[in-house]
Amino acid sequence: MNKYRNTRSNYDKFPATETSGRIWRGWEEIGCEITRRTTDKRALLVLDTYHGVHDTELTEVLTRLWPEAELIRTEELFYDEKQIRSMTEPYVTDDEIFGYLSPLGIADYFEPQRLHDARERIRLRIRSTIVYGCGAGYVAPNADLTLYADMARWEIQQRFRAHSIHGLGVDNSAESPARQYKRGYFNDWPLLDNHKKSLYNRVDYWIDTHHPGRPLMIAAETFMQGIERTVRRPFRVVPFFDPAPWGGQWMKEVCDLDRERINFGWCFDCVPEENSLLLRIENELFEMPAQNLVYLRPQELLGAENRQQFGESFPIRFDFLDTMGGGNLSLQVHPTNEYIRKTFGIRYTQDESYYLLDAEAGASVYLGVKQGVDPEEMISALHTAQQEGTTFDAERYVNRFPARKHDHYLIPGGTIHCSGAGAMVLEISATPNIFTFKMWDWGRMGLDGKPRPINIGHASHVINWQRDTDEIIRHHCNCFKPIAQHDGWREERTGLHDAEFIETRRHWFSVPVPHHTQGGVQVLNLIEGEAAVIESPTDSFEPFTVHYAETFILPASIGAYTIRPFEKGASCGTIKAYVRH
Repeated sequence: MNKYRNTRSNYDKFPATETSGRIWRGWEEIGCEITRRTTDKRALLVLDTYHGVHDTELTEVLTRLWPEAELIRTEELFYDEKQIRSMTEPYVTDDEIFGYLSPLGIADYFEPQRLHDARERIRLRIRSTIVYGCGAGYVAPNADLTLYADMARWEIQQRFRAHSIHGLGVDNSAESPARQYKRGYFNDWPLLDNHKKSLYNRVDYWIDTHHPGRPLMIAAETFMQGIERTVRRPFRVVPFFDPAPWGGQWMKEVCDLDRERINFGWCFDCVPEENSLLLRIENELFEMPAQNLVYLRPQELLGAENRQQFGESFPIRFDFLDTMGGGNLSLQVHPTNEYIRKTFGIRYTQDESYYLLDAEAGASVYLGVKQGVDPEEMISALHTAQQEGTTFDAERYVNRFPARKHDHYLIPGGTIHCSGAGAMVLEISATPNIFTFKMWDWGRMGLDGKPRPINIGHASHVINWQRDTDEIIRHHCNCFKPIAQHDGWREERTGLHDAEFIETRRHWFSVPVPHHTQGGVQVLNLIEGEAAVIESPTDSFEPFTVHYAETFILPASIGAYTIRPFEKGASCGTIKAYVRH
């Protein structure tokens, strides 16, 4: 029992797609299978990798299992680090957080003569040869066997914090995790994603090295079967949790997290660019980036119109912000579409909303400027507080509204906002996820004991000063509209704002409710009730059970579906987000 819910937690932290097939466990099993497939004494093996694998472990394994083979490491074929830093500087920049989306490709990293010489060695080889590292498939496109060691971005971030990996072609392992993330986000990851897309039809085996010393390997057929099964049913990505300077205690209880940790502020439970996807094979959990699903099945997942608009980008993000027993988030603003495109090369901004899953007495949300605020005066006061270490009087300039359970506040780009203490926010937003311009952090330090970066300059260019008290009350606070009602259920529109491309609908129900994807992906969260079941009226997928506070995805390909309480007659609620066309 706990103080936030009157039942034991049933939140599933490791959701997975059941997939049939063979899985190889440990390097010895993996080595035996690869050796079985490469009997030619001149066999050419490619082990391509994503950013963030533990290079020491993989190179040790390769030299131990195949001591007679020639090992060609792709990083030894790259330009020198100085040249790579010069080449990437316009995109990585010297800012602590922000860069500009890089147009570079994997081919740009290879020094032409080194690449030519390596390819000649491969062509004239007289013994088995292994090409290993990022871009190995580019160096040797005609390998006898191609393996790929993938890596999800959340695990990469943990390795940044441990300073155990470096960037593509540069040793930046000693830099702050924020700077390492920036290089990955703006340069390394988009570059390697594009390279990986060229390999999907060539990879023979996929290797999971998320857990050092405990690798797993599956064949391409099993990998593709897992992708196909996932996109034809409701599914969840793997949530991850992180502490924050303002973090609270609600998720510890409801999501059954480590009670010894100081707090948990964040949960990312639907950000496919960052989250993992799990396949359960022979009772093992094989982990991969969820973005593989977006790249391989964009039409079935997103739907035709969304794919046309967003390409291979998953447009909807759900995450949690827990300040129950914590403090205020930073006072912040997100860029407008025009600013994010011009300044960072990103296609669309992080329009968002706060849906209150829970709230303590006295909880609040800061939203929009007060009537008659002088922009120059407010920006000057922010600069003074930052430079002189004084206090910024937020409530002199920014509206503060009481926050209650099941309230919904709409926050398009350019709107000043933050969640106050005592709130459990389900943040529903567009996907871009680092473009938060902090203006005031209440004079506190980050978890590393250092001040968090403040971005008053960027913020001053995007604040919409017309979003004042009257405008916010009329168009941003609890703009609920009844849509439909029948025996045992009702549907309401809760947002988002007309300036945002996401629509949200809330359903309260104690009986089965009919839904339809209408040709587009939908993201839902069970906001009330212990559990619910998603079913297909044509039995096109097996019944799928979700629990309180779990976010789940309905691929466009599903079409019609129903949601019912797990316990007959129980009261439940969902909130659904989809792209408005």
